[in-house]
Amino acid sequence: MSYIDWAVLMTTLLAIVGYGVYKSRGSQSMDAYFLGNQSLPWYTVCLSVMATQASAITFLSAPGLAYTSGMSFVQFYFGLPLAMIVLCIAFVPIFHRLKVFTAYEYLEQRFDLNTRALTASLFLISRGLSTGITIYAPSIILSTILNINTTITTLFIGSLVIFYTVYGGTKAVSYTQLLQMSIIFCGMFAAGIMVVHLLPGNVGFEKAISIAGKMGRTNAIDFNFDWKNPYNIWSGIIGGFFLQLSYFGTDQSQVGRYLSGASVGQSRLALLMNGLVKIPMQFLILLIGVLVFTFYQYNKAPLFFNSYELNKLEKSQYKAELDQIKGNYNQAFESKKIEVEKLDKALDANNESLINTQRIAVKKADEETKNIRKDLTDLMTKNDEKANINDNNYIFLSFVTQYLPKGLIGLLIAIIFLASMGSTASALNSLASTSVVDIYKRLINKQATDSQYVKASRWSTIIWGVVCIVMALFASKIGNLLEAVNILGSFIYGTILGVFVVAFYFKSVKGKAVFYGAVLAEIIVCILGFNEVVAYLWLNVIGCLLVIIFAMILQGLIGKREQVLKA
Repeated sequence: MSYIDWAVLMTTLLAIVGYGVYKSRGSQSMDAYFLGNQSLPWYTVCLSVMATQASAITFLSAPGLAYTSGMSFVQFYFGLPLAMIVLCIAFVPIFHRLKVFTAYEYLEQRFDLNTRALTASLFLISRGLSTGITIYAPSIILSTILNINTTITTLFIGSLVIFYTVYGGTKAVSYTQLLQMSIIFCGMFAAGIMVVHLLPGNVGFEKAISIAGKMGRTNAIDFNFDWKNPYNIWSGIIGGFFLQLSYFGTDQSQVGRYLSGASVGQSRLALLMNGLVKIPMQFLILLIGVLVFTFYQYNKAPLFFNSYELNKLEKSQYKAELDQIKGNYNQAFESKKIEVEKLDKALDANNESLINTQRIAVKKADEETKNIRKDLTDLMTKNDEKANINDNNYIFLSFVTQYLPKGLIGLLIAIIFLASMGSTASALNSLASTSVVDIYKRLINKQATDSQYVKASRWSTIIWGVVCIVMALFASKIGNLLEAVNILGSFIYGTILGVFVVAFYFKSVKGKAVFYGAVLAEIIVCILGFNEVVAYLWLNVIGCLLVIIFAMILQGLIGKREQVLKA
């Protein structure tokens, strides 16, 4: 990066952190630290909710996902608007009325301490793992720019986020996220314009989309029902609805955001706006990945987007084999470019027969390129068994650093940093609040003062930050980060949602029944998930329904047993 880019990057980061710390000064009570005194307007809450979900993973991995497999991931969000409506009707009024710090406090009031501790523990496991991944995402950026190992950059990023989360709590998180999302929208819009601008003169936006479509990258909607396909309209609407309902309704990282709203109406408006904006935003981010794919049909893409891993191979004993693979790749690209240009001309001529012929030819050439990349990753593994052979998360970053103008590079990298800081800070804040309110305050120290609980919260944030950094150090082995976060959540979110649904709507069910029902459901979900019996989105539906069914059956059995004992 140039000095201008470094200046833009550092200025943006320092300004955001400084602003958050300034706005959150004086957060010395539990209410201020965790709920921001419930004083935030709807637009701040809305952007905070969006920023919590839209981490650096969204802006790094989503374009890479569209680049490699198309637009189908957008279906993941189709259940979101319906989930927001249900939340506004059922969840938000209850949480506000009860004046709770965490969602899990309600469960003790409704059931018992065991159920509260179980759901809080499930959340801590899920969110702790996911937060490790969100910390790892921006470390990829620094490692690529500086050509150093991600371990060093992970430690730096994690420490930075821990600092301003510990200092300011929810207000620091929410106020910085307001600015972060504003900068993110502007920066991603500029990136999209620049991708189109960098295409050949005769290739405009419409033709770029057409070329990508002929190569299978614009498959946004799939109506075919398949239990094992995670991205079709059915899994998106049904499985996505259950996942989003659990994420926004029971995950403290999100509940804590909208509980900071000044009123029920402000929290509801924030969630509804999030439901309206999120799908178009995600569609546009994926679209940028598709445009980058088209750009690389005319311009040679890197043989491997993770330059750090490629440089290791350059210096190894396998350099001769690498040079041979590079030669094959160059020849394959030139052959593919010829076929793409023929497809370009066929589109201009609107010749359907020729378009279909060239579509097949271009796809065949694309497969040849993939085979060569497979030879490369095999060689990487041969050189180093621990090599990170998945460069999906580096695609958009590589394009940004190589082709965008000075200044804009620094801004876009700052955007990815900001997104990571926002979502990670929200997660750390929620991990701390759950640990202190649901475990420390309830089970360990019931009589402490407010200031002592705030101090415990800050220490809890530090501890969870360290745990998440350790988890981040292992995140390079899990493939596409965006999918990994949602897969991890799907193993747990359905079970937690089932507990809350029983709490809200099955008044006859007591604590013991729902506790053991949740344990049984979680075991079955984990078995199904690890064996990949169904696509991960369906695990949310299965988990929720199993908790309800098991809880009802167990309550019936417990009720009969109690009647026998009384008799």
